Amino acid sequence: MANGETSFGYLLPTREVVMAPGNPDFASMIGLAERAEGHGFDSVWCGDSVLARPRLEALSTLAAIAGRTQRVKLGTAVFLPALRNPVILANEVANLDIVSNGRVILGVGIASKSPAVEKEFKACGVSFQHRVSIFEECVTIMRKLWTEPEVTFEGRHFQLDGISLGLRPVQKGGVPIWMAASTEKPQRRMLKIGDGWFPNPTSPEAFTQGWKQIESLAKESGDDAGRLHRAIYTTLNINEDKAQADQEMREFIEGYYSMPFETMSRTQSVFTGNVQEAIGWLKGFVDAGAQTIVIRFGGPDQAGQLDICGKEVLPQLRG
Repeated sequence: MANGETSFGYLLPTREVVMAPGNPDFASMIGLAERAEGHGFDSVWCGDSVLARPRLEALSTLAAIAGRTQRVKLGTAVFLPALRNPVILANEVANLDIVSNGRVILGVGIASKSPAVEKEFKACGVSFQHRVSIFEECVTIMRKLWTEPEVTFEGRHFQLDGISLGLRPVQKGGVPIWMAASTEKPQRRMLKIGDGWFPNPTSPEAFTQGWKQIESLAKESGDDAGRLHRAIYTTLNINEDKAQADQEMREFIEGYYSMPFETMSRTQSVFTGNVQEAIGWLKGFVDAGAQTIVIRFGGPDQAGQLDICGKEVLPQLRG
């Protein structure tokens, strides 16, 4: 984005479309992505899960969207690199960057600790117990493959001997990798191997607090926190009828995570309210220094929420 303006993204409902009865309506994803671009959103995003929370596959979905959009960045929120072989994944992501002419952002995570996720890792042939060190090696290898003419790597999980990737991302320096990093260890890791910070903070205050912690860790380790792109992910339901917004959000969160709403809303960013209140909520993050805000709509009417946000909320935030 030019002139330090905050950019806005839309998270596609790639899980909800799979949870609905019948064959997933893929055309609706293309339609929503085109609509988001038409409303001036700067990016569209897909989540990732193979088995734990079934959804449309992120990279091939974004490739289809790349062919039907001109301008929007294409991101993952968030992708689980540890479930894939890093050489194959580096090749696939480079290809997506070529298909989209350099529009890819890879938001990545290590996966939450739950029985379903553990089962998913096992089924994919990946050690759940070692997922953090596998994740670190994956990210390190991908960046090397994208930027170095030849890679030799001797890791605990992966070994490469003089490997060159035939496909290189269009983006110089490779595809940017953003990390959720909400506690100290992941934040230290992000300062070493990440390009951006991508949390799901419960409030602008929590976001500010987290960033201060990252800056002080960077000071201590001699890393440059300033080079990290600061992004957030938040879930909204915009409605003049607060009771309806709350009801829709509760049903959405509980259906999505199979967890009580109260449990989830304590650890992630959830907002319900009217247009003016939504503007205030998002402006809090803009003022706290968020450079990208990715919005997920918690409710059944994705197109309606996208329209309200695009026509009534974003123009005021940009104005």
